[in-house]
Amino acid sequence: QVQLVESGGGLVQAGGFLRLSCAASGRTFSNYAMGWFRQAPGKEREFVAAISRSGLTTDYLDSVKGRFTISRDNAKNTVYLQMNSLKPEDTAVYYCAANTNGAGPLRYRRYTYWGQGTQVTVSS
Repeated sequence: QVQLVESGGGLVQAGGFLRLSCAASGRTFSNYAMGWFRQAPGKEREFVAAISRSGLTTDYLDSVKGRFTISRDNAKNTVYLQMNSLKPEDTAVYYCAANTNGAGPLRYRRYTYWGQGTQVTVSS
């Protein structure tokens, strides 16, 4: 079992920045790839970014490329999402998730464990 706890969400003006954190516990953090997903009101959950177990490979949703950066610190059992140049359309609940099977492209993998989510609101 893996427990994931997100933090760092909040209200920010367009053009601003936030850094989300996701702290993991329960199993060896470096054994799984990590992803960030988001769900806006009335919309389906969508992939935002993911990072491999080593941190050497990353993947991003096209609309956040160049603005968001995913990173991880395996010594701290934490994955981060640095979000710059935020736009109102980035408003959503952001979830981190853990993938344990290590197969296929990061964005299409099955993510088994999920956090409770953190709200990000970007005002125009």
